[in-house]
Amino acid sequence: MRLLYSARSLDEVIYRDEFASLAGADEVEIHFTLTREAPEGWRGYRRRIDSALLREVAWSPQERPLVYVCGPTPFVEAAASALVDLGHEAARIKTERFGPTGR
Repeated sequence: MRLLYSARSLDEVIYRDEFASLAGADEVEIHFTLTREAPEGWRGYRRRIDSALLREVAWSPQERPLVYVCGPTPFVEAAASALVDLGHEAARIKTERFGPTGR
């Protein structure tokens, strides 16, 4: 399993302790990218998820991974489109959107 998790700051990462307990486990890779604030000494990514980051972190399209994208609708649409542009099969990209409903 490979997880790429984007948050504004490390304090906003939910289940942070649980992720830390998985760090270093066989067959589990966890990558964080922080978009606003990073603690001193941060060695993770410091940007929004984009095609370049997906190319670096995600499995290659040739490996035919099953990909799950979850987040606010604009994020999900951008990430899923970037994955397709990189050569991933749309049918192997599962999405879940959340955010405000109604007006």
